[in-house]
Amino acid sequence: MSPIVIERDGHVAIVRIDRPEKRNALDPEAFCRLADAWTEFAADDRVRAVIITGTGDIAFSAGADLGQVIPLYSGTRKPENEWDHRILADTRILTRGVLKGVAFDKPIIAAVNGLAIGGGCELVLGTDIRIAARHATFGLAEVKRAIMAGGGGTTRMARQLPHAIAMEVLLTGDSITADEALRYGLVNRVVDASDVLDEALRFAARIAQNGPLAVQAIKRTVRESDGIPIDKAFGIEAREGHALSSTRDAVEGPLAFIEKRPANFEGR
Repeated sequence: MSPIVIERDGHVAIVRIDRPEKRNALDPEAFCRLADAWTEFAADDRVRAVIITGTGDIAFSAGADLGQVIPLYSGTRKPENEWDHRILADTRILTRGVLKGVAFDKPIIAAVNGLAIGGGCELVLGTDIRIAARHATFGLAEVKRAIMAGGGGTTRMARQLPHAIAMEVLLTGDSITADEALRYGLVNRVVDASDVLDEALRFAARIAQNGPLAVQAIKRTVRESDGIPIDKAFGIEAREGHALSSTRDAVEGPLAFIEKRPANFEGR
């Protein structure tokens, strides 16, 4: 059985981490399949939004399966299959799996159905919209083991939370609750556990109705303009807007509005 299950719902791809007996921890195969999924979805014009979630109601993901990954890199466990060999040959697969260094222009929605710690939290930090169950928790506990979050967590947490709160989370290794995450702006909604995926699907459906090229251009503009001077950011915005203006969808959108009908966006 694959540790990553992929389903399609129209223009929405749903990715589910399926190792509930391990709190959805990511083993080498899971890392590889996640990295492959981002590559696949980026090239698939049918996919306009992606939802990432976990199986069950205990954990979104407890991060890397330390019993599998660490011994492999330390040499105390020999590679046993193609997935082990792949991550040994290309260590970037681990970070790509949790969206570090991935220029992915399609919106990703996290349906956080339980605890998200370590690499699981880093995966959430790499998404665009987050729906959390009321019992969900978020944390980077690596410091308690004398290591640090290396999948983008250290840098993203400091950018996405107020400085003092981010430092508390990073330096103590303690988790925060879903309500705290909502108060700090780390998640968009906190809902009952039974409603997490449905709420994520509602967001994805609304986004998928919009012009896909415009959606991707907006995300790309936000990503590329992050941390640069405002005049250069305006240049990126202008570049993307100009490119959009010559697309078929940019003609279809205003025409559909004038004709009072739903737009038929083709991503062209």
